[in-house]
Amino acid sequence: MGLLPCAFLLGLLLLLGQGMTQAHTSPGENTLEEQLWPEGQSLKSFSFFCNPENVPSPGSTVPSNSVHSLRPSDIKFVAAIGNVSIARGWSGSVFTGDHWLPGPQPHPALSLVLSEVIRHFSPSVLKPICALGTGVVRHDATEDLWIQAKDLVRNMKENQQLDFQNDWKLINVFFSNASQCHLCSSTQQQRHVMSSMDQLTRILDYLHQEVPKAFVNLVDLSEALRGSHWHQKTLLSPTAQPCTCSGETSRLSSVVTQWAYQETWERLLASSKYNEQESFAVVFQPFFYERALPPPSGERPFQDPTALGLTLWNSMMQPAGQKDEPFSAKERRPLKCPSQENPYLFTYRNSNYLPRMLKPQVKTEVRDGAEIRCSDKDPSDTVPTSVHRLKLADIKVIGALGDSLTAGNGAGSKPGNVLDVLTQYRGLSWSVGGDQNLSSVITLPNMLREFNPSLKGFSVGKGRESSAGAYLNQAVAGARAEDLPVQARRLVDLMKNDVNINFQEDWKIITLFIGGNDLCDVCDDPVRYSPQNFVGNIGQALDILHAEVPRAFVNLVKVLEIINLRQLYQDKNVSCPRLILRSLCPCVLKYDDNATELASLVEVNKQYQEGTHQLVESGRYDTREDFTVVVQPFFEKVDMPKTPEGLPDNSYFAPDCFHFSSKAHAHAASALWNNMLQPVGQKTRQHNFEDKINITCPDQARPFLSTYKNLVQDQGSQLLCSDRAPSASPPTSVHTLRPADIQVVAALGDSLTAGNGIGSKPDDLSDVTTQYRGLSYSSGGDSSLENVTTLPNILRKFNGNLTGYAVGTGDANETNAFLNQAVPGAKAEELVSQVQTLIQKMKSDHRVNFHEDWKVITVLIGGSDLCDYCTDSNLYSAANFFDHLRNALDILHREVPRALVNLVDFMSPSVMRQVFLGNPDKCPVHQASILCNCVLTPRESSQELAKLESITRAYQSSMRELVESGRYDTREDFSVVLQPFFYNIRLPVLADGRPDVSFFAPDCLHPSQKFHSQLSRALWVNMLEPLGRKTDTLDLTADIPLSCPAQVEPLLRTPRNSNYTYPTTPAIENWGSDFLCTEQNPSNSVPTSVHKLRPADIKVVAALGDSLTTAVGARPSNSSDLPTSWRGLSWSIGGDGDLGTHTTLPNILKKFNPNILGFSTGTREETAGLNVATEGARARDMPAQARDLVERMKTSPEINLQKDWKLITLFIGSNDLCHYCDNQEACSAEEYVKYIRQALDILYEQLPRTFINVVEVMELADLHQGQDGKCVMPLAAQSNCTCLQGSQENLPEMQELKTVNWDFQSALSTLSYQYLQREDFAVVVQPFFQNTLVPLNKRGGADLTFFSEDCFHFSERGHAEMAIALWNNMLEPVGHKTTSNNFTYSRTKLKCPSAENPYLRTLKNSQLLQEQADAEPPVLSWAMPVAAGGGLVVGVGAVMTWRALRGRQKENSPLSLNTMSF
Repeated sequence: MGLLPCAFLLGLLLLLGQGMTQAHTSPGENTLEEQLWPEGQSLKSFSFFCNPENVPSPGSTVPSNSVHSLRPSDIKFVAAIGNVSIARGWSGSVFTGDHWLPGPQPHPALSLVLSEVIRHFSPSVLKPICALGTGVVRHDATEDLWIQAKDLVRNMKENQQLDFQNDWKLINVFFSNASQCHLCSSTQQQRHVMSSMDQLTRILDYLHQEVPKAFVNLVDLSEALRGSHWHQKTLLSPTAQPCTCSGETSRLSSVVTQWAYQETWERLLASSKYNEQESFAVVFQPFFYERALPPPSGERPFQDPTALGLTLWNSMMQPAGQKDEPFSAKERRPLKCPSQENPYLFTYRNSNYLPRMLKPQVKTEVRDGAEIRCSDKDPSDTVPTSVHRLKLADIKVIGALGDSLTAGNGAGSKPGNVLDVLTQYRGLSWSVGGDQNLSSVITLPNMLREFNPSLKGFSVGKGRESSAGAYLNQAVAGARAEDLPVQARRLVDLMKNDVNINFQEDWKIITLFIGGNDLCDVCDDPVRYSPQNFVGNIGQALDILHAEVPRAFVNLVKVLEIINLRQLYQDKNVSCPRLILRSLCPCVLKYDDNATELASLVEVNKQYQEGTHQLVESGRYDTREDFTVVVQPFFEKVDMPKTPEGLPDNSYFAPDCFHFSSKAHAHAASALWNNMLQPVGQKTRQHNFEDKINITCPDQARPFLSTYKNLVQDQGSQLLCSDRAPSASPPTSVHTLRPADIQVVAALGDSLTAGNGIGSKPDDLSDVTTQYRGLSYSSGGDSSLENVTTLPNILRKFNGNLTGYAVGTGDANETNAFLNQAVPGAKAEELVSQVQTLIQKMKSDHRVNFHEDWKVITVLIGGSDLCDYCTDSNLYSAANFFDHLRNALDILHREVPRALVNLVDFMSPSVMRQVFLGNPDKCPVHQASILCNCVLTPRESSQELAKLESITRAYQSSMRELVESGRYDTREDFSVVLQPFFYNIRLPVLADGRPDVSFFAPDCLHPSQKFHSQLSRALWVNMLEPLGRKTDTLDLTADIPLSCPAQVEPLLRTPRNSNYTYPTTPAIENWGSDFLCTEQNPSNSVPTSVHKLRPADIKVVAALGDSLTTAVGARPSNSSDLPTSWRGLSWSIGGDGDLGTHTTLPNILKKFNPNILGFSTGTREETAGLNVATEGARARDMPAQARDLVERMKTSPEINLQKDWKLITLFIGSNDLCHYCDNQEACSAEEYVKYIRQALDILYEQLPRTFINVVEVMELADLHQGQDGKCVMPLAAQSNCTCLQGSQENLPEMQELKTVNWDFQSALSTLSYQYLQREDFAVVVQPFFQNTLVPLNKRGGADLTFFSEDCFHFSERGHAEMAIALWNNMLEPVGHKTTSNNFTYSRTKLKCPSAENPYLRTLKNSQLLQEQADAEPPVLSWAMPVAAGGGLVVGVGAVMTWRALRGRQKENSPLSLNTMSF
C-alpha cells in the first residue's frame, strides 16, 4: 500500500485556501471540492459570524511586520505538507495536481470548512498548492516529507501571484503516530516526543531558512484519525507496532498523558529557535478527543470532517498554553473569532506562554498535623456487643471503598507536577490513610490511632489497590457505583483471610464514598448512571457487608456537590490543566451556565444524595445489633474555597485541579470525624474548607459513635401494653382501626410541627431556625421510644414497619422530612398547598401503598395566623381561617383513602404571652414584634388584646364547628377527629412564680423536647379516649403514662365507635352579625375623591333591581297570595332593626354612620326609601329606575345632593335570562349591557359624589328543584321563566342559555373602566355571584333554609349572606375580589377596613389603572368549584360556575327545574 499524501492534504490546503475556488478543472469536470467531497457543497451556505470590527476590509490595513501580530486577513498564501496512509480496500482516485490517478481516495472534506473561514478574512488568498511528494513510489517517511517541503518551496517561489519575500504564508505540517508511545507516561513519552522532534527538525529548519514571513502549524492528527477507517503509518515512526507503555492505561492515565504530551511539544517549540524571529513561528496544534480513551470499535469519528476543521481553526484562535478544548466527533462547536484585544494568530510569544509543569509556585504545600486533646481515650470496659454503644477506642480495624478520591490520587503531588496525579498516595487518604502519624498527617486512621494505637487495615505509601501497602483501602481509581459490589467482595475476603484480624470479634469501621465519576458521565448515559441505579449499586455493596461482616460501623459519605468544580474550570486566573478537567468530567464542565443539561445534572446530584439517605433510613441495615450504616452528610453542600483575593483556591486540589491535595484530605478527614460524633439529625451538612481544622471530642455523657438508635436520651417513655397485635385482617372501616393497623404517619402545620428549636441549647437563639423534625411530637422518628417520645415512635411499638415519619433536621423539601410537610410560619391559607404536596408524596413513594395502607395524619395550624392577625384582620379573620381549614380537609377527604385525621387545637396566645413576658431576662423580649407581633406586643387589658382573645375563640369555635358538622363522616374509611388536649395548658411555674422556660426553645415561643414529649403523650392518650370524654387539659409537669387500647375495643376512637353524637347546634334566633371593626371613623374632612371614600363617609344608600332587591319571600307568607316584598330585610338596601338582628348593607353602614339615609323598612311602598327596584324588572327598566332614583334624591329635603356621598347598588339580569329564549335579540348580552350603561350614564350625569356597586348576575341554569317535594312552584310562576320550563342540562338550548349567562357577566366586567373621568364618581363591579356554592345539609341535599318558600328567592338568611358577600367585596381590591360565596353561617364573617386601606376599593386605589393603562379590561377568570361530598350543587341563579369556559356539558344527571319571575 503506497503513501498517498496529496489526495489527503489537498483537502487540508483548501481549509486554509480561498474557499470554493476551482483548481485546474476542465470544462465538464467537477470542481476540486466536488471531487474531494461532493456532499460538502452544503458548506457554500456556511455562516460565519465574527465582529466586523475585528475583520478588516481587504487593503484597509497594512500587513503586519511581525509574525507575533499576524492577523488572519494578512495571510496571502496557504499550503500544507504531510503524509497519511490509507486503508486497504478503499476505492477511488488520487489527484496529482493536474489530473486524477486511479487508486484509493480519502475523505479530506474538512478542507472546505477551514477554507470558508479563511476566505471570510482574506478573500484574496491565493489558490492552495499541494506538495505531491513521491506519489505512489514508496520512500522513507521522513524523506517523503522532506521532498514535499522542497516541492512546496519551489512552487511558492515560482508562483507569479505570490510575492515570496513579502507575502505572509500559512503552512500546515500534518503528522500522525501509528504507535501509541505518545500516550505513555513520563520518560517514555518524553523520549518519543524528542524522537519525533528530531525527525521534523530537518523539515522545519529548511522552512525556517528558506521561507520568509511564515506561520507554521504543526498539527498532530493521531487522535483525530485513531479509530477511524483510515489506518495511519506515521511518517515519524518507521513501524506500526504499538508502543509498550508501562503503568496505567485507564481513563485518568490517558487524560493526564495526553495533556503532558501536548505540554511537552509546546515547551520544546516555545524554547526553540523557530520562535526567536519576527518573520517565522511554529505552533503546535493538538487534536485530542473529548474522551481520553479512543472511541468504541466500529465508530468512525472522522465521518464529520467539519468538526475536525472547525477544531483546527478554534485551536488557532486559542493562546498557546490554553488550547484546552478537546475534539468532539459528535457535536459541532461554535466558531471562535479573533477578539478586539487579540486579533492575531497566537504564537508562544504573544501568548505570554509559560510551561505549566515548570511554572514557579508561590509556595510549596506544607502538611499540617493536629493534636487530639480528649480526656477520655479509653475503650469500653468490656467489648461492646451493640454498635450503638461503640466508642472510638473500641475500633480495631478500618477499611474503605470508593474511587480515586479515596485511593489518594495526587494527594502528595508537588504543585505543578500533573503527571504525578497518576500516583495513588493511599497513605494520605482522608478516610483510610495511615502514613506517619496525626502530628504530621491528618486522616481518620491517624485520629483513631490516638485512641487505639493497635488499629489495623489502614493503607500506607503509594500504589494501587492490589499493592501490599493498600491493605484494606480497596478503592479503585475511576470507579463508579456499579463497581462497589466487587470492591466490597474483595474487602470482605481480605478481612476474612487476614491472620491479624479477628473477623468475628474485632469492631470494624468501613467508609464508603462514591459518585463523582457517575456524575461526570451521567449526561452520556443517563440510564446507566440514573439515581435508581446509583442507589441500587450502593445497596448491593452494603448488602454484602451487612450479610457477611460482623461488628461493623459503616460510614456512607454523601456524594459531594460537584457543580462547584465549574468555578475552578471557568476562572482563567487560576492555573489549572483544563484539558484534563474537561476530559475527566465533561458532564459538569462542557455546558453553559444556563443550560438545561446543567440543571438536570444538579437535580441528579441531589437525587443521588437523597437516594442514599432513603436507602439507609429505610432501616434496611439496622436489623442487627452489631451492624449499622450511618449517612455522613458533610459533603452535601460544599463551597469552593477561596484565596484572600477571592479566587478559587487550588491549593486544596492536586495539580490536575480535580483530585484532592493532602490539604483537602486533612479537611475531609476532620469533617468525617466530627460527623461521626454528631447526633443523627444534627450532623453538619456543609463543610467550609476555609475554616480551621477542628477535631472534636466525644461527649462525656454520650461517648459513642452516633447512630440512628442512640440519638437522644432522657425523653423516652415506656409502653406497657401487652396487646400490640393488628386486626385479624386489614380493616375496611376507620371505626375499627387498631394502632397496629397504622402503616403510614404524616403531619401538616407550622413551625411547631416542623420542630423548630426542639433540640436547641438554652442560649442558642439562632438555632431556633433549625427544624428538628425527627423530634416533632406528631411525626418525628428519631431514635426509639425509649429515648424519644413521639407519636411515630409509639406507633412503631405496634407496627415496626411504620413509615412516613421524619428523622433528623431540615426543611420540608429534605428527603428525611418525608411526610412531615409542615412549614415554619405557615398559615391556614397555605395548608392546601401542604395537603397537595403530601398527597403527591404518598402517591409517588414506593414505601406507601396509597390505596391500601392506613394513615394517621395530624394537622395543627393557626398560631402563625394569630401572630399576624392585627396586621390584616380581614385576611386572618375567623371566616377565612374556617374556609382555609375546610378547603384543606376537603381535599384530604376527597382524595386520601383509609385515613384518620387528628385535628389538633393550637397553643393559646395567652400561654405564649405568659412565658415570653414573664421571663424578660431569658426571653428575647426586644424581638417580640418580629417573633409574634400581634400576640406579644399588646398591653394588658388593652382593646387589642381583647380582640385577640375574641378571634382566638372564634378560631377554636370554627374548628369544632367544622368537625361537628359531620362533613367528614360520609365515608367508611375516613374520619376527622378533634383532639382537644391543647385547649387548656397548665404552665409549670418555678419557685419565684415565673414560668419554667425549660419547656421552651430559646425564643420562649416554640416548645422544647420536654414539651414535645408531653404533647406526644397527650395526643396518644386523646386518640384512645372516646369522644365526649377526651382530656382537654395539658399539665406539662404531670406524669402522663402512655395508655393502652381498651381490651374490649382496642380501637383508635372516632365518633361512631365512641357512640358519640355531636351536640345539637343551638337554635339561631336571628341572622345578624357581630361587628368587630375598630376603624369606624369618617375622613377628617369630607373627601372630594371617591378613591378616598371611607364607609363612615357614606350618607345615602340606594338600590336598583328586581324582586331579589325588593326581598320577595324573605319571610314566610301567611296566605296563599304571592309572596310579600320585605324591603326592610333586603340585602343591599334594607334597614329593619340593627346589625345584631338583621345583616344588611345599610345596617353594616349604620355602625359607621348611624344617621345614614335612604334605606328601606318594613313591607310598604311608602317606607321603601331609595329602593326603586320592582318585581319582574329587566335590564331595559334600569334607565327608568335610575331617573326615578335621581328624582327622589333631588326632591328629598334630607339629602344634600351636591355634598352627600351616595352608595347605590344595581343588581339585575335574572328576568332577562328567563326570557332570553322568547326573544334572543331583545335579551342579548349587548342589549343587556346597553340598558345598564344607559342607567349608569343617567346617574353619572345627574349625581355628584357617588359610588355604584354593579353586582354580576347569577347563573340560572343550575337552579334545581328542592328535594322530597318541599318546593312545589305554582304553574303561574313557572310560566314567568319560560327558558327553564321542562329544560334539561344536556339540551342545546340549555347550553346556549349558559353561554348567554356568561356573556352577561363578562359584559358587566368592563363597566368599571368606563366611568373614570370624574374624581367623585366610580362604578365597581362586585363579582361574588360568579361562583357560588350552596352548602349541603346532613343528608347531602340543598340547605333550603337559605331560600324562600318558592325555593328561588332568598330567605332572610340568604339576604344576610348576600349582604356579607357584597360588603366584603367592597373592601377587597379590584382584581383580587372574591368571586364566590360559600353560604355558611357565622356571625364573624364581616371584614373590616384596615388602617392601611380604610377605603372602599376602586380601580384607582386598587392600583390597577397604572398597571393596566395600556391593557384591555380584565377578562373574568372562571374557576371550577366542586361541591363538597359530591352532593347536589344548587344555584340561586348562579350557584355553580361553568364546567368549562363555554358550552361544556355537565356530567350530572339532568334535574327538573321550577322557576318564577324575580
